[in-house]
Parts: sequence; C-alpha cells; structure tokens
Amino acid sequence: MPNMDNDTVLSEVQYNAVTEFSKTLEMFSLTPSEARLFVTLYIEGEPMTLDEMSEALAKSKTSMSTGIRTLLDLNLVERVWKKGVRKDLYQANDNLFPKFMASYVQRWLDAACRQKQSLEETKTLLEREQGNIQTEYVNDLKERLDEMIEFHCLITKAFEKLDH
Repeated sequence: MPNMDNDTVLSEVQYNAVTEFSKTLEMFSLTPSEARLFVTLYIEGEPMTLDEMSEALAKSKTSMSTGIRTLLDLNLVERVWKKGVRKDLYQANDNLFPKFMASYVQRWLDAACRQKQSLEETKTLLEREQGNIQTEYVNDLKERLDEMIEFHCLITKAFEKLDH
C-alpha cells in the first residue's frame, strides 16, 4: 500500500466513520441521508451552516435543510448562535445514547398506539357487520384481532418501561 499523506488518511478515516456509524443510525429509522448528516455534524464537533453541510456531503442546500428539520424534530441536533455569524448554525447533540433511545422509543410508542387504535376500529367494524358474515369466521377473526391488540398493548408496556 503506497504511503498516503496525513490529509488523505484523515479523509479516509472520516469517510469510513461517517459511513459505518450512519448504518447504525439507520436502524433508528433515520434515512441514509439524515444519518450521514447527523454523523457529519457529530464528527465535526463544531456548529455548521447549511452551506457547509451541503459542501461536506455534496448534497443540495435544500436536502440539508430538509434533513436538519427532521433531526431538529427528533431533538438530535440544535440550532446555535455564534457571535458575528448571521447564518443559522446547527450542531449535533453530544449525548448520543439517551437521545437516540428516547427518539426510538417514542416512535415505537406512537406506532404501537396508532396500530392498536386501527385494529380496534377494525374490530368494531367487524362486530357491526357480523350479522352479514359467516359466524365461525367472525369468531376466529375477532380472536385474532384481540391477540393483535394485546400484542400492541405488550409492546407499549415494554417500551414505556424503557422510556422511564
């Protein structure tokens, strides 16, 4: 392997770190672009403008703005102020594990709640129309719906424990 200058090595290490850690963050329901943006901000360690992010990731400023809004909503980055800088600056929140777990747990709780409600509405529809459907099938379907609703209740309980 030929000798590489320090800048090339540093660039390769940074690229590999961004790529690999982004894969982990994608498991927390971030898009690949959002994950790369967060990791770039995290590794940079200093606030960045949308223009700087756009240049660092070779993406459009619009794409960076969209990604930052998502990361702000998830409380993974924050807008910061720096004397003498007129553009908006953003930086990654440093406390990774609690931030990502809180975001992940909340997404699961929201999804489980929505799905449970949808299944309950489906069960209500079935009960309202059961006179028009073969009884044996209705009872089996009701039982399965009850099991699915209970499954979502158990998921909610498990994630609520993680949330505290």
